[in-house]
Amino acid sequence: MKAQSIRFAALAGVLLGLAACTTVDTQHHVIVSVRDQRLAVLDKGNLLATYPVSTSKFAIGDAPGSRGTPLGELEVAQKIGAGLPLGTVLKDRRPTGEILTPDAPGRDPIVTRILWLRGREPQNANAYSRYIYIHGTAEERNIGRPASYGCIRMRSRDVVQLFDVVGRGAEVTIVDAPLEAYVPSLAAEEPKIATKTPHAGMIIR
Repeated sequence: MKAQSIRFAALAGVLLGLAACTTVDTQHHVIVSVRDQRLAVLDKGNLLATYPVSTSKFAIGDAPGSRGTPLGELEVAQKIGAGLPLGTVLKDRRPTGEILTPDAPGRDPIVTRILWLRGREPQNANAYSRYIYIHGTAEERNIGRPASYGCIRMRSRDVVQLFDVVGRGAEVTIVDAPLEAYVPSLAAEEPKIATKTPHAGMIIR
């Protein structure tokens, strides 16, 4: 009986671990404005933070080969790069071991973190197979204007904050409209976000 109890406890632990891994984030909502080149993070409808971003320099849309940023309702399908140093180069979603400083001359790889998006609507059904991400960029000088190949680019320090707050399954809405139209509280306040750092505990940005 004792051995059976141990086996049952071990199985329960495994099942609990699997359940934790598959927990869907229904608390957070990311809204990206292509028009404003800005991203907002909401927690149960309350504004946490906004960040400048860079969307496609080619088009709005989801057609294969278009290099466009898709609009509509999507979700965070996968999170890649947890714990990597800022500027870590990611090729095929794997760290290469190279670390770049922001705006390294002649370099434009994906760096630091990846939030891989999956479309929820026909208008963005190709997003996952097109590898549409929210990710860090080495070309931080271009943040705030359209400069990507379809993805949503962020500064490394900003994408780490987003990555640490938003979980798998979180809703992502991409719109070609002013951000204030979807986040009315933007006009009334400047949001702040709490994030953990290895040395200083909690800080407010």
